[in-house]
Amino acid sequence: MVQLHSAPKLLALCFFLILVNFYIAEAGVRHYKWEVKYDFRSPDCYKKLVITINGKSPGPTIEAQEGDTVIVEVNNSLLTENLAIHWHGIRQIGTPWFDGTEGVSQCPILPGDTFVYQFVVDRPGTYLYHAHYGMQREAGLYGMIRVASKDPEPFSYDFDRSIILNDWYHKSTYEQSAGLSSIPFQWVGEPQSLLIHGKGRFNCSSLTADVCNSTNPQCSPFVQTVVTGKTYRIRVASLSALSALSFQIEGHNMTVVEADGHYVEPFVVKNLYIYSGETYSVLVKANQDPSRNYWITSNVVSRNRTTPPGLAIFNYYPNHPMRSPPTTPPPPPAWDNVESRLIQSLTIKAHPNYTIKPPTTSDRVIVMLNTQNTIDGVRHWSVNNVSFFLPHTPYLVALKENINGVFNQRPPPDGYDFNNYDILSVANNTNATSSNGIYRLQFNTTVDVILQNANTMNKNNSETHPWHLHGHDFWVLGYGKGKFDVNNDPKNYNLVNPISKNTVPVHPFGWTALRFRSDNPGVWAFHCHIESHFYMGMGVVFEEGIDRVGKLPSSIMGCGKTKNLLRP
Repeated sequence: MVQLHSAPKLLALCFFLILVNFYIAEAGVRHYKWEVKYDFRSPDCYKKLVITINGKSPGPTIEAQEGDTVIVEVNNSLLTENLAIHWHGIRQIGTPWFDGTEGVSQCPILPGDTFVYQFVVDRPGTYLYHAHYGMQREAGLYGMIRVASKDPEPFSYDFDRSIILNDWYHKSTYEQSAGLSSIPFQWVGEPQSLLIHGKGRFNCSSLTADVCNSTNPQCSPFVQTVVTGKTYRIRVASLSALSALSFQIEGHNMTVVEADGHYVEPFVVKNLYIYSGETYSVLVKANQDPSRNYWITSNVVSRNRTTPPGLAIFNYYPNHPMRSPPTTPPPPPAWDNVESRLIQSLTIKAHPNYTIKPPTTSDRVIVMLNTQNTIDGVRHWSVNNVSFFLPHTPYLVALKENINGVFNQRPPPDGYDFNNYDILSVANNTNATSSNGIYRLQFNTTVDVILQNANTMNKNNSETHPWHLHGHDFWVLGYGKGKFDVNNDPKNYNLVNPISKNTVPVHPFGWTALRFRSDNPGVWAFHCHIESHFYMGMGVVFEEGIDRVGKLPSSIMGCGKTKNLLRP
């Protein structure tokens, strides 16, 4: 029997339970258990060790609705390697410790250990996950995150499909990283294959069947089956290690409707340029001759391509899915046509009904010169002539727990010698240095970042760099050719309908201007998404609002000086 004086408590408890049940109904929980290990696989017919999740590469797709909580239990069964997984495009609002960036937000997951990531997917869209320890991503640890919208979207379609593009090397990441750090420098070279959703085809003619077997079903082409008259939303993502890519579906137009989780003003392409870390949604109408199948292709651009195209099949039902198209694959765009790639970048605008205008001015401008240098005989990539390296103690823990002496307290420069640096020539970067110093941003301010491309250490060469920002989206205010003019180029910024993204290219001998708000407490990496370039030092770290970060979970600690925090 309930006593009268306890009735208010009982009513409060009932109300609480109603709220909990309402929350669960409104925002679900998506729970995943993953075992990460090495398996012998043949994604392009060549047999090698591949990092898999539950035996698969690409790994399982995370399916959720905006507002859901995603819980991923990761067991590291790599035996001899540490591990960390980054949730690419998820802003981790309130959970900066689960960003999954070793050395920045957490200590790595040790072999045999289980680590639990838990975060909220607060917006609909197309996102990614991938390894963020060393160069593990290109060993096969990657996958897609698809977040459904609660509200109607500004476009319609009949079916929702996904395709991940990447390039593929036969050498292990250990061999590649050793070459990058060696004297003399040994470049990783061009990839051996291009994979379309984990499948490719390498020419096995000069290798024995136990090494490379073209009849292995693991390297049978990826097939996208379609029904005549239906419209397909295809979420296309790139997690290439090096290559900028073009993507085509033979004979079909593609209408671009989403980029990095943001709706765009629709535009039509026959060829989609996509850079590592980017995601797009394209609408494709199955409106061609249904008696035959068509090629899906990917090709390297921005580098003098030696890698064969990636090939898959656009299969019209009821044709046999493995029936090869009767044509040769469509020709790719010229690899060195920078103009067409720049045009696509300039074309992308925010959807008129989903435009969030950026602040009209910024509080701080940081210009980042992307170039190469040599330090003690070792080749590096650098930003403003400073090559970045990660500390042994993660920044997030060091800053929140006031651990001293674990990283350089001198911040990187906000610019370079604008007047005297010639971006068109091989520079004599004699004052090159390396550092793990970071940018400390005033909380809740507006920050502009200008990415300036320049010549590498090879004459007449400037590479495409896709830059990815953790913990944020940014407005893309503009692109330009040549050297950025601090006084005049900002006058031409798009402040009306710029697209928001988390990854963006800076084109050869050009610049890209970004703007974001430093409103997400934490410590966030900003780096080139090319694996070898980040490994060689092409990145920076931003800190903002560290005093507003909540209590850190002990699970992210255990390395460097964080060990002292775990002592009883």
